[in-house]
Amino acid sequence: MDFLQTVIFAIIQGITELFPVSSVAHGVLTPYVFHWNLDPQFLKEHFLPYVVMLHLGTAIALLLFFSRDWVNMLRSLFSGGRSKSRKILLLVIAGTVPAALIGVLLEKTLRHLFSSVTSAAIFLIINGILLYVGEKASGKGTKEVEDLKIGQAFVIGLFQSLALVPGFSRSGSSMIAGFWMGLRHEAAARFSMLLATPIIVGASILEVPKLKNGMDGLLSMSLIGGVLSGIFALLAVWALMKWFKKHEFQAMRPFAYYCWIVGAIILLSLYAF
Repeated sequence: MDFLQTVIFAIIQGITELFPVSSVAHGVLTPYVFHWNLDPQFLKEHFLPYVVMLHLGTAIALLLFFSRDWVNMLRSLFSGGRSKSRKILLLVIAGTVPAALIGVLLEKTLRHLFSSVTSAAIFLIINGILLYVGEKASGKGTKEVEDLKIGQAFVIGLFQSLALVPGFSRSGSSMIAGFWMGLRHEAAARFSMLLATPIIVGASILEVPKLKNGMDGLLSMSLIGGVLSGIFALLAVWALMKWFKKHEFQAMRPFAYYCWIVGAIILLSLYAF
Protein backbone atom coordinates (compact mmCIF):
# COMPACT_ATOMS: atom_id res chain seq x y z
CA MET A 1 0.00 0.00 0.00
CA ASP A 2 1.31 3.45 -0.88
CA PHE A 3 1.28 6.54 1.36
CA LEU A 4 -2.10 7.92 0.23
CA GLN A 5 -3.76 4.52 0.57
CA THR A 6 -2.27 4.16 4.04
CA VAL A 7 -3.59 7.57 5.13
CA ILE A 8 -7.12 6.82 3.89
CA PHE A 9 -7.11 3.33 5.33
CA ALA A 10 -5.76 4.46 8.72
CA ILE A 11 -8.35 7.22 9.14
CA ILE A 12 -11.18 4.83 8.33
CA GLN A 13 -9.79 2.14 10.62
CA GLY A 14 -9.18 4.53 13.51
CA ILE A 15 -12.79 5.70 13.46
CA THR A 16 -14.57 2.42 12.68
CA GLU A 17 -12.62 0.34 15.20
CA LEU A 18 -14.44 2.11 18.04
CA PHE A 19 -17.70 3.04 16.36
CA PRO A 20 -20.05 0.01 16.28
CA VAL A 21 -19.80 -0.40 12.50
CA SER A 22 -17.07 -3.08 12.17
CA SER A 23 -13.59 -1.89 11.33
CA VAL A 24 -12.77 -5.31 9.87
CA ALA A 25 -15.60 -5.01 7.35
CA HIS A 26 -14.36 -1.55 6.43
CA GLY A 27 -10.89 -3.01 6.07
CA VAL A 28 -12.30 -5.36 3.45
CA LEU A 29 -14.59 -2.84 1.77
CA THR A 30 -12.23 0.15 1.57
CA PRO A 31 -9.95 -1.30 -1.16
CA TYR A 32 -13.04 -2.33 -3.12
CA VAL A 33 -14.71 1.10 -2.89
CA PHE A 34 -11.56 2.98 -3.91
CA HIS A 35 -10.68 0.41 -6.60
CA TRP A 36 -7.28 -0.36 -5.16
CA ASN A 37 -5.56 -3.10 -7.10
CA LEU A 38 -3.70 -4.60 -4.15
CA ASP A 39 -1.18 -7.38 -4.47
CA PRO A 40 -2.88 -10.78 -3.90
CA GLN A 41 0.11 -11.86 -1.78
CA PHE A 42 -0.43 -8.83 0.47
CA LEU A 43 -4.11 -9.65 0.90
CA LYS A 44 -3.40 -13.30 1.63
CA GLU A 45 -0.36 -13.10 3.89
CA HIS A 46 0.09 -9.54 5.20
CA PHE A 47 -3.30 -7.85 5.28
CA LEU A 48 -4.22 -9.07 8.76
CA PRO A 49 -0.84 -8.11 10.37
CA TYR A 50 -1.07 -4.73 8.61
CA VAL A 51 -4.56 -4.10 9.99
CA VAL A 52 -3.49 -5.25 13.46
CA MET A 53 -0.69 -2.67 13.42
CA LEU A 54 -3.27 0.02 12.75
CA HIS A 55 -5.36 -1.37 15.59
CA LEU A 56 -2.32 -1.15 17.86
CA GLY A 57 -2.50 2.62 17.38
CA THR A 58 -6.13 2.37 18.50
CA ALA A 59 -5.09 0.44 21.62
CA ILE A 60 -2.62 3.18 22.55
CA ALA A 61 -5.37 5.78 22.09
CA LEU A 62 -7.63 3.77 24.41
CA LEU A 63 -4.89 3.45 27.00
CA LEU A 64 -4.45 7.23 26.94
CA PHE A 65 -8.17 7.99 27.13
CA PHE A 66 -8.82 5.48 29.91
CA SER A 67 -5.43 5.89 31.59
CA ARG A 68 -6.98 6.62 34.99
CA ASP A 69 -8.93 3.34 34.87
CA TRP A 70 -5.87 1.30 33.92
CA VAL A 71 -3.64 2.95 36.52
CA ASN A 72 -6.23 2.29 39.21
CA MET A 73 -6.62 -1.33 38.09
CA LEU A 74 -2.87 -1.88 38.21
CA ARG A 75 -2.61 -0.25 41.62
CA SER A 76 -5.37 -2.52 42.91
CA LEU A 77 -3.07 -5.51 42.37
CA PHE A 78 -0.75 -4.21 45.07
CA SER A 79 -3.34 -3.01 47.56
CA GLY A 80 -4.97 -5.17 50.17
CA GLY A 81 -8.67 -5.95 50.36
CA ARG A 82 -11.37 -5.54 47.78
CA SER A 83 -11.81 -2.42 45.68
CA LYS A 84 -13.89 -1.20 42.77
CA SER A 85 -10.83 -1.11 40.51
CA ARG A 86 -9.86 -4.69 41.35
CA LYS A 87 -13.40 -5.82 40.57
CA ILE A 88 -13.27 -4.06 37.20
CA LEU A 89 -9.91 -5.70 36.46
CA LEU A 90 -11.40 -9.14 37.14
CA LEU A 91 -14.35 -8.30 34.91
CA VAL A 92 -12.02 -7.23 32.09
CA ILE A 93 -10.09 -10.50 32.40
CA ALA A 94 -13.32 -12.52 32.35
CA GLY A 95 -14.54 -10.63 29.31
CA THR A 96 -11.24 -11.06 27.46
CA VAL A 97 -10.94 -14.84 27.82
CA PRO A 98 -13.70 -15.89 25.34
CA ALA A 99 -12.51 -13.75 22.42
CA ALA A 100 -8.87 -14.70 23.06
CA LEU A 101 -9.61 -18.44 23.06
CA ILE A 102 -11.92 -18.33 20.06
CA GLY A 103 -9.46 -16.14 18.17
CA VAL A 104 -6.60 -18.60 18.69
CA LEU A 105 -8.72 -21.60 17.72
CA LEU A 106 -10.39 -20.10 14.65
CA GLU A 107 -7.79 -17.65 13.35
CA LYS A 108 -6.86 -19.67 10.25
CA THR A 109 -10.48 -20.37 9.34
CA LEU A 110 -11.58 -16.77 9.75
CA ARG A 111 -8.53 -15.37 7.94
CA HIS A 112 -10.00 -16.57 4.62
CA LEU A 113 -13.06 -14.38 5.18
CA PHE A 114 -11.08 -11.16 5.25
CA SER A 115 -10.87 -10.78 1.48
CA SER A 116 -14.57 -11.45 0.79
CA VAL A 117 -16.42 -8.23 -0.04
CA THR A 118 -19.75 -10.05 -0.28
CA SER A 119 -19.55 -11.65 3.16
CA ALA A 120 -18.38 -8.38 4.74
CA ALA A 121 -21.37 -6.50 3.28
CA ILE A 122 -23.86 -9.19 4.33
CA PHE A 123 -22.55 -9.40 7.88
CA LEU A 124 -22.47 -5.60 8.09
CA ILE A 125 -26.21 -5.58 7.40
CA ILE A 126 -26.70 -8.28 10.04
CA ASN A 127 -24.63 -6.18 12.42
CA GLY A 128 -27.05 -3.31 11.86
CA ILE A 129 -29.94 -5.61 12.75
CA LEU A 130 -28.13 -6.65 15.93
CA LEU A 131 -27.60 -3.02 16.92
CA TYR A 132 -31.19 -1.98 16.22
CA VAL A 133 -33.03 -4.99 17.64
CA GLY A 134 -30.54 -5.56 20.44
CA GLU A 135 -30.90 -2.10 21.87
CA LYS A 136 -34.65 -2.06 21.38
CA ALA A 137 -35.01 -5.38 23.23
CA SER A 138 -33.00 -4.15 26.21
CA GLY A 139 -34.39 -2.16 29.09
CA LYS A 140 -33.02 1.13 30.30
CA GLY A 141 -30.03 -0.08 32.28
CA THR A 142 -28.95 1.41 35.58
CA LYS A 143 -25.81 -0.59 36.38
CA GLU A 144 -22.24 0.67 36.41
CA VAL A 145 -19.36 -1.53 35.22
CA GLU A 146 -18.42 -2.60 38.75
CA ASP A 147 -21.98 -3.86 39.32
CA LEU A 148 -21.52 -6.65 36.78
CA LYS A 149 -21.00 -10.24 37.84
CA ILE A 150 -18.09 -12.28 36.51
CA GLY A 151 -20.44 -14.52 34.50
CA GLN A 152 -22.06 -11.48 32.90
CA ALA A 153 -18.65 -10.14 31.87
CA PHE A 154 -17.88 -13.54 30.32
CA VAL A 155 -21.11 -13.37 28.28
CA ILE A 156 -20.19 -9.88 27.06
CA GLY A 157 -16.81 -11.31 26.04
CA LEU A 158 -18.55 -14.05 24.05
CA PHE A 159 -20.48 -11.42 22.13
CA GLN A 160 -17.25 -9.50 21.57
CA SER A 161 -15.83 -12.53 19.77
CA LEU A 162 -18.42 -12.05 17.00
CA ALA A 163 -16.05 -9.39 15.66
CA LEU A 164 -13.77 -12.18 14.42
CA VAL A 165 -16.22 -12.35 11.51
CA PRO A 166 -15.83 -9.33 9.17
CA GLY A 167 -19.00 -7.29 9.39
CA PHE A 168 -19.74 -7.78 13.06
CA SER A 169 -18.59 -4.94 15.26
CA ARG A 170 -16.58 -5.76 18.37
CA SER A 171 -17.70 -2.63 20.18
CA GLY A 172 -21.27 -2.96 18.94
CA SER A 173 -21.61 -6.61 19.97
CA SER A 174 -20.11 -6.07 23.41
CA MET A 175 -22.17 -2.92 24.04
CA ILE A 176 -25.41 -4.66 23.08
CA ALA A 177 -24.54 -7.51 25.45
CA GLY A 178 -23.77 -4.89 28.09
CA PHE A 179 -27.24 -3.39 27.62
CA TRP A 180 -28.75 -6.85 28.12
CA MET A 181 -26.73 -7.24 31.32
CA GLY A 182 -28.33 -4.02 32.63
CA LEU A 183 -25.52 -1.53 32.05
CA ARG A 184 -26.20 2.11 31.35
CA HIS A 185 -25.29 3.11 27.81
CA GLU A 186 -22.21 5.05 28.90
CA ALA A 187 -21.10 2.21 31.20
CA ALA A 188 -21.57 -0.35 28.41
CA ALA A 189 -19.44 1.78 26.08
CA ARG A 190 -16.77 2.20 28.75
CA PHE A 191 -16.58 -1.54 29.46
CA SER A 192 -16.46 -2.27 25.73
CA MET A 193 -13.48 0.07 25.33
CA LEU A 194 -11.70 -1.45 28.31
CA LEU A 195 -12.19 -4.92 26.83
CA ALA A 196 -10.79 -3.79 23.49
CA THR A 197 -7.32 -2.99 24.78
CA PRO A 198 -6.04 -6.45 25.84
CA ILE A 199 -7.58 -8.07 22.75
CA ILE A 200 -5.86 -5.64 20.38
CA VAL A 201 -2.54 -5.82 22.24
CA GLY A 202 -2.69 -9.63 22.24
CA ALA A 203 -3.43 -9.76 18.52
CA SER A 204 -0.56 -7.34 17.90
CA ILE A 205 1.91 -9.58 19.73
CA LEU A 206 0.94 -12.44 17.43
CA GLU A 207 0.59 -10.62 14.10
CA VAL A 208 2.85 -7.54 14.01
CA PRO A 209 6.17 -9.52 14.00
CA LYS A 210 5.07 -11.03 10.68
CA LEU A 211 5.48 -7.61 9.07
CA LYS A 212 9.27 -7.88 9.41
CA ASN A 213 9.33 -10.54 6.73
CA GLY A 214 6.71 -8.79 4.64
CA MET A 215 6.88 -6.83 1.42
CA ASP A 216 9.19 -3.86 0.89
CA GLY A 217 8.06 -0.77 2.76
CA LEU A 218 5.19 -2.57 4.46
CA LEU A 219 6.54 -2.09 7.99
CA SER A 220 7.13 1.66 7.54
CA MET A 221 3.70 2.18 5.97
CA SER A 222 2.04 0.24 8.76
CA LEU A 223 3.84 2.35 11.37
CA ILE A 224 2.58 5.54 9.72
CA GLY A 225 -0.87 4.02 9.57
CA GLY A 226 -0.71 3.05 13.24
CA VAL A 227 0.05 6.63 14.30
CA LEU A 228 -2.73 8.11 12.17
CA SER A 229 -5.16 5.43 13.28
CA GLY A 230 -4.37 6.18 16.92
CA ILE A 231 -5.00 9.91 16.48
CA PHE A 232 -8.37 9.38 14.86
CA ALA A 233 -9.28 6.65 17.34
CA LEU A 234 -8.67 9.11 20.17
CA LEU A 235 -11.08 11.56 18.53
CA ALA A 236 -13.57 8.75 17.92
CA VAL A 237 -13.61 7.47 21.51
CA TRP A 238 -14.05 11.02 22.80
CA ALA A 239 -17.02 11.56 20.48
CA LEU A 240 -18.50 8.14 21.22
CA MET A 241 -18.38 8.53 24.99
CA LYS A 242 -20.05 11.95 24.74
CA TRP A 243 -22.72 10.46 22.47
CA PHE A 244 -23.57 7.62 24.86
CA LYS A 245 -23.52 9.95 27.84
CA LYS A 246 -26.23 12.07 26.22
CA HIS A 247 -28.29 9.21 24.77
CA GLU A 248 -29.49 6.51 27.14
CA PHE A 249 -31.90 5.15 24.53
CA GLN A 250 -31.84 4.71 20.75
CA ALA A 251 -28.16 5.61 20.65
CA MET A 252 -27.45 2.70 18.31
CA ARG A 253 -30.00 3.62 15.65
CA PRO A 254 -27.77 5.92 13.54
CA PHE A 255 -25.08 3.23 13.44
CA ALA A 256 -27.62 0.56 12.50
CA TYR A 257 -28.91 2.72 9.63
CA TYR A 258 -25.33 3.29 8.47
CA CYS A 259 -24.60 -0.46 8.41
CA TRP A 260 -27.75 -1.18 6.40
CA ILE A 261 -27.09 1.57 3.87
CA VAL A 262 -23.42 0.75 3.30
CA GLY A 263 -24.02 -3.00 3.17
CA ALA A 264 -26.90 -2.61 0.72
CA ILE A 265 -24.96 -0.24 -1.56
CA ILE A 266 -22.02 -2.65 -1.70
CA LEU A 267 -24.25 -5.62 -2.54
CA LEU A 268 -26.08 -3.62 -5.22
CA SER A 269 -22.78 -2.57 -6.76
CA LEU A 270 -21.66 -6.19 -6.86
CA TYR A 271 -24.78 -7.84 -8.28
CA ALA A 272 -27.17 -5.23 -9.69
CA PHE A 273 -24.92 -3.41 -12.13
